[in-house]
Amino acid sequence: MEASFRWMSITAIAPVAWGASYFVTQRFLPADHPLYGAAIRALPAGLLLLLICRKLPRGSWWWKSAVLGTLNMGAFFALVYLAAQTLPTSIASTIMATSPMVMMLFAWAAVSERPRVAQAAGACVGIAGVGLMLLEDVGPAGLSGVLASVVAMVMSSLGYVLAKRWSGEVDVFSLTSWQLLAGGVALVPVAVVVEGSPPPLGGAELLGFAYLTVVATALAFAAWFAGLRHLSAGTVGLIGLLNPVTGVLLGTVVAGEALAGRQVAGLVLVFLGILLGQPVLSRLVVVVRRGWGGGGVRDSSVLAVGSGSVVSGDGLPGAGCAEGARGGRE
Repeated sequence: MEASFRWMSITAIAPVAWGASYFVTQRFLPADHPLYGAAIRALPAGLLLLLICRKLPRGSWWWKSAVLGTLNMGAFFALVYLAAQTLPTSIASTIMATSPMVMMLFAWAAVSERPRVAQAAGACVGIAGVGLMLLEDVGPAGLSGVLASVVAMVMSSLGYVLAKRWSGEVDVFSLTSWQLLAGGVALVPVAVVVEGSPPPLGGAELLGFAYLTVVATALAFAAWFAGLRHLSAGTVGLIGLLNPVTGVLLGTVVAGEALAGRQVAGLVLVFLGILLGQPVLSRLVVVVRRGWGGGGVRDSSVLAVGSGSVVSGDGLPGAGCAEGARGGRE
């Protein structure tokens, strides 16, 4: 159980960092150069991780890196930009919040992770919470923006599951580095054609890109792919719902305004959905047998969820060990 909570906590770094990146992007980065911004964000982060892992792709990883870099970084960043230009942020965020459900379906097909009922229910509750939290007084939704947002969500969901399927072949830093470099390289020619010259960068812009590069990209994606390696895709997808939660909370703090009632209700639903879909919590069962008295607990047993063993009152492993061990890894 401790290992599961540890990997859940590490995975949560990613959506929290991504949620904060909205504020950094809006306040510190040039708004008219999103493609260059994405390339500047991806390439240095990939190089930073490459300095850590000191490994270049070999064999099939040349094309795997290109595929993952396109799905998770290059084309994803471009489509998110198009959605941001043509859709209210609330609608785009709500569409992206459906990613946990799509990830579960892809994981079922690609890595034989059959969705659990609790995870599907948690995804539905979380999506409803994001909608309740964000969908209020929204503007018109353009068809091109909706399509771009949906395609971006589907592409990244597929890319994350493929990264999970192939992650056992390389270490996490190499997996993340090669994707970022491939995606960044693919973005540069598109940025040159669409945006012309790169934007001038002052002190504020450099600080903003430093946060995006080191925290919201290198650290966040490494944490995200580490979580995908050790947890189920459904579990990781649900943790990703912390992204819009962070954006709402940070925006509220910066604006100095109290959360509205519907926003509070939405936050509660999102957290409930995340918790509902965590297998480690559904296995947390404490069994206390009858027979109190004599100055202590008699004939009591506790189901230790982490190891899958039942420890009896005298501290010896009980017969439930075999059954608990069948639970397997998330």
